[in-house]
Amino acid sequence: MTDPDCYPCGKEAQFAGLPPRERIAFDEHWRVVHAIGTALPGWLVLLPRRHVTAVHDLTDAEAGTLGAWQVRLSRALRSVTGCEKTYVAQFAEAEGFSHVHFHVVPRPPGLPHERRGPGVFAMLGRPEVEWVTDGEADRMARALRAHLRPDPPRWP
Repeated sequence: MTDPDCYPCGKEAQFAGLPPRERIAFDEHWRVVHAIGTALPGWLVLLPRRHVTAVHDLTDAEAGTLGAWQVRLSRALRSVTGCEKTYVAQFAEAEGFSHVHFHVVPRPPGLPHERRGPGVFAMLGRPEVEWVTDGEADRMARALRAHLRPDPPRWP
């Protein structure tokens, strides 16, 4: 189920034609995108593929893979960006963005102290001239894909 007034749902409805930055990786429950309006390359957003507005409304199947996705994305970001750690946050309160989504944010070496922790959100909503361009986000998406290949099958 999707909500026509929801930005992530609108993108999901266009799934087949989305650019690399809008479908970095996905499975039946989750889609990974590069954040829009950010000045920080590699800022990822992990989205449920159906419309859900609260974490407690995730299905058991969605919840069962959430942690694995967060760890895989953190590892891929470390490999691709050289970040020292990643931050994971979830709010889903902004107008048009009440769809549950998890920010998976690389914290690069040398990030000023005032931009660390919750201060990293100051990297969103910067002047457009500072934003990661679509081309940069697509290049990042392709690099991350190489690190997000499915895990090898586990045999009993």
